[in-house]
Amino acid sequence: MIKKRSTKLMSSVALFGAAALALSACGGDPLESDAGGESVDAETIAIGSANFPESELLAEMYAQVLEAEGIEVERSFNIGARDLYLAALEDGSIDLLPEYNGALYSSLVEGGAPEGVTGPEEVYDAMVEVLPEGIIALEQSEAEDKDTLAVLPETAEEFGLETMDDLTDIAGELTLAAGPEFSERFQGLIGLEEVYGIVFSEFRPLDAGGPLTREALLSGEVDVANIFSTDSTIETESLVVLEDTQNLFLSENIVPIVREAKVTDAVTESLNAVSAALTTENLTEYLARVQVDKESSATVATAFLEEYDLL
Repeated sequence: MIKKRSTKLMSSVALFGAAALALSACGGDPLESDAGGESVDAETIAIGSANFPESELLAEMYAQVLEAEGIEVERSFNIGARDLYLAALEDGSIDLLPEYNGALYSSLVEGGAPEGVTGPEEVYDAMVEVLPEGIIALEQSEAEDKDTLAVLPETAEEFGLETMDDLTDIAGELTLAAGPEFSERFQGLIGLEEVYGIVFSEFRPLDAGGPLTREALLSGEVDVANIFSTDSTIETESLVVLEDTQNLFLSENIVPIVREAKVTDAVTESLNAVSAALTTENLTEYLARVQVDKESSATVATAFLEEYDLL
């Protein structure tokens, strides 16, 4: 098993490097960098995020607590999917970003997470073992934002949907929307077929838990969507989240991932304090202020950090 993980890890690192080259070739690159991939000086911490609201909100929290300690930061948010932002972390374009233990682990091991690795501590420990050299994880939070498959209430009623098992016989009539990487993850299309026997008629690669995926579901353009469990849309639109009876989707606790060269006591203590303050409930509450109330991530991050005496 260790050898298998190592093989996949090496191929993942190569993929990250290729993604970084592709990213640097595109116009409008949020990671404009100097030669060698280093975009900031040795004292500055470049903070990245994925391209969905929760990731940006968490990254903004990290940025503000570090700034409060007198640490200079550079924001490079909304980079894109996991292969792009991990490539940026690998080449030094960014130094720090919020991640999800299960999704990150699954992206780094052959065939996704092995059987029996599902709980927060198990997933965290396994993830730490396969992180690329020079990249470390700080303390994870109890706050969790899991993958779900969600449908509109009328779709659930029409097809009698309560659990993911209920999709097995009818998925051939339905269209699924999710982020592009969902097609390549075991905790995605691969596992849906292998574990549940679910094969959708069509897969729409949109954004990971973002506005495009939500809008496609709400407009009826697709029938099923990969919606994250803290998404306020679940409550505001009365979406039906299908029960994952086979535990395909892993624990997804939030964890800061950082380049080891940028780790200091101040960085560690500040980011661990954010992790300790976060819960699934308060993250859902504050994320709704971004998604529903349309407040900026910076404003909401400040409000959260002040509420929990972190600023």
